[in-house]
Amino acid sequence: MSTTAGGHDTVPLEFPVRGQRIAAILRIPRIQPAARATGAPGAPGAPGVPGIVLTGPFTGVKEQVVSNYARRLADGGMATLVFDHRGFGASGGEPRQHEDAAGKLEDLRSATSALAAHPAVDAVRLGCVGVCLGGGYALRHSAFDPRIRVVAFVAAAFNDPRAMRQGMGDDGYREQMRAFAAVEQRQFSTGEIEYIPAVDPGDGPAAMPGREPWDYYGTDRSVAAGWTNRVTRLSIRELLTFDAAIGADFLAGIPALFIHGRRDDFCSPSAADAIYQRAQTADKEFLWLDTSNHIDLYDNPAYVDPATARLTGWLTERL
Repeated sequence: MSTTAGGHDTVPLEFPVRGQRIAAILRIPRIQPAARATGAPGAPGAPGVPGIVLTGPFTGVKEQVVSNYARRLADGGMATLVFDHRGFGASGGEPRQHEDAAGKLEDLRSATSALAAHPAVDAVRLGCVGVCLGGGYALRHSAFDPRIRVVAFVAAAFNDPRAMRQGMGDDGYREQMRAFAAVEQRQFSTGEIEYIPAVDPGDGPAAMPGREPWDYYGTDRSVAAGWTNRVTRLSIRELLTFDAAIGADFLAGIPALFIHGRRDDFCSPSAADAIYQRAQTADKEFLWLDTSNHIDLYDNPAYVDPATARLTGWLTERL
């Protein structure tokens, strides 16, 4: 365990999912927030502090974006758990660097179990925070796991295959599925997984094309030993077919906080607003920030600081 000047302790953690090791970081606040009224969660005699499980961007690892938020939330009095999904970073699993929507949701359920089981955490006061693609996973996870009492989304991508098909056109979407089926067949024949770069500084092929993703993942801003600049070609099929948006119909009153930039060319502000409107809960809030791009909410203090300030206050009020 290591101690930080910021007010929390950092504990390496691991847990299994289907026989594979998941590498995680648990942050535990040293100064706990004031207790609530007697008899309420957090009152004298209630065990532990609130716990927040976080999940982050496409290809991201636990030392990157999610840790920027986890550190600040831990300093605000909540235990936070970040982890590498199977196939990424320091976690086990094959194929490497493969987006597996069902697998990521299973990882998130197990991460929730690991967080709830820790003696420093009050298992009845759990929340989930998702950033970028992790926002969609946070929505699906929270909608169907009653252990999660509150959920928050930052610059979130709420994937919806119907919206993907509408944007690409019926024929274009079906053609993409045929192309991915051909990749599947080649991989079956050769036994070799096909990869593409995650980011590229120019006009080369990449899962996240354009200069903006490169400005984060391709530079010192995101340096992490576990991050690799490649992703399976079939990861793109997962992005096009995963239905995160349906989670909005099943929130069943779970409080939900949306934080999004007004300018975001990768995770649509209008799509985020549509999910906010659709979310089946009366306790919901939307905080708009005047960002200039998507990655402002990854590591730019001008936007991450107000985002985490609202997250901390909002989560504390409800947990």
